[in-house]
Order: sequence, then structure tokens, then C-alpha cells
Amino acid sequence: MPVSYVTRILDRSFDWLSTSGIRVVLIATTMIVAFSLLQRGMAKLRRLYEGALPDPAEIQRASTLTQIVRDVARIAIFFVGVMMILSEMGIDLKPMLAAAGLGGLAIGFGAQSLVKDVISGFFILLENSIRVGDVVEVAGVSGLVEQIELRSIRLRDLAGNVHVVPNGVIDKVKNMTKDYSYYVFDVGVAYREDVDEVMVTLKSIADELQADPAFKDDILDPLEMLGVDQFAHSAVIIKCRVKTQPIKQWRIGREMNRRIKKTFDAKGIEIPFPHQTIYWGEAKQGTPPPLYVARLQQTHRPSD
Repeated sequence: MPVSYVTRILDRSFDWLSTSGIRVVLIATTMIVAFSLLQRGMAKLRRLYEGALPDPAEIQRASTLTQIVRDVARIAIFFVGVMMILSEMGIDLKPMLAAAGLGGLAIGFGAQSLVKDVISGFFILLENSIRVGDVVEVAGVSGLVEQIELRSIRLRDLAGNVHVVPNGVIDKVKNMTKDYSYYVFDVGVAYREDVDEVMVTLKSIADELQADPAFKDDILDPLEMLGVDQFAHSAVIIKCRVKTQPIKQWRIGREMNRRIKKTFDAKGIEIPFPHQTIYWGEAKQGTPPPLYVARLQQTHRPSD
């Protein structure tokens, strides 16, 4: 190999190192510094909201959002840095960008549902419409929220079954334990009953329940009497409701129903139940066949 050729290679290498090489080192150093600052900033932010948010569900939500922001920032820093380094090395980026665009388009078409799940999950976390510990109904499934992820939500129903619902299929959320809850009572009484007396009795039952040390902490406000709601086929429906702590409405409702039944029985207030009358009809000619009813009489043996 001629000495002049080697000299030219060394000169070009020295020129590249003194210009583009220095810029490559600076870009790589900047990337490392940016990654380090991002990591420290996210850790400091995590410590701040862990001290400011007493609710573990809120801490988990903030942590998830922080991880999303951190990952997106890492990808952006890495992509921009690599592109700048390749440009300094003299590599034409146009074919690479075109290939990356086509590849991204193909991946986007193949992973539409995944992208939809991730975007929907991000906005669910951002809007805080669902939290861990809530009882919700989403996509026709209801249960206790055990975990919220960027792609899916995990629910456990009353029977203990676990349902994993992709965020992309959630078009409506019914949150039954957001901030507070209500238990609504539809109490049916016979038409012969005095509805004013029944409403006073219901208020009295609710007041006794609220004064009970075992239940008073779960009840936020006294019973709200909404009044006579409708005239049903065999009953007058009186509607009322009790405001409770989140997820406590079913406990209060079951105890209230138990006391309503016992109090109504003691006071002789009739809770009607469906009755059925059998009509045999009339024959077109003559009379219908008779119905024979046998009466069974129990005989008691005389005591010895």
C-alpha cells in the first residue's frame, strides 16, 4: 500500500475526528446526560406525589402516568440522537426514514386494536374516571377494579371471577363508588296502607340505623324521602334513598331491608306479594267441567 494513500486515509480520519467525531461524542454525551436528568426528574416527581397523595390508588395512577411520560421521552431522545449520529457519519437518512415510515404504517395497520387500547388507557388514567378499588360497569361487565394498566382493566365480580377488559372496547363507564354512593329503596305497600304513616316509619328506621355505632360511620346523610313513586298492580311504591360512603351502599341497603321487614311485620304494615286468580272460563255449549277440591283433615289420636 503506498505511503501517500495511507497518509490520505489518516488525514481524512483526523479531519473527521476533529469535526464530525467531536460532534458525535457531544451528541452521545448529551444523550447520556438527558437520560440521567430524565431519570432523576422522574424519581423526584415520584417522591413528591407520594408525599402529597395519601390515597394509594392516586399514587398508582400518578406512577403509571409518570412511567408513560418517561418512556415516551426516552424513545424521543434515543431516536433523535441516533438520527443525528448517523447523519454525522455520512449516512443518507432519506431511505431509512422512508423505510421506517412504511414499516410504521404496516405495524399501525396490524396493531390497530393495541394502539386503540393504549390511547384509551392513557385518557382513562389522565381523566381519573376509574380508580383501583372502585366498583364499575364497563363493556357489560361489572366488578371491583383490581388493576388499571395502559392496555386493560382487571375486574373481579361478586362471585370471584376475574374479567380483563381491553381499554379500547370501553365506550361508557358506570362508576358506582365515585366519591360517594346511594342506595335506592323501592318499598311496596298495600293500597290500604296510609302512605304518610309508612314514610314516617321508614324515616324512623333509617334514623335508628344511622344511630347504630356499627353503621353510623358508613352513612353520610339522613334518609332522603322521595315520596310515592308509582301505583303498581298490587302495591304503592314509595321511593327513598340513603347516601353512604363509597362501596358501603350495599351493606347499608341489606341491613335497612332487614329492619324494614321486621318493623313492618311488627306494625302490621302489609308488604304485598303477587296473587293469581284461576278462571276456568265458560264453555261454548253447556257448563265447564267442575273442579273437584279435596279437603284433607288431619286427625289427632287421643292421648293415652
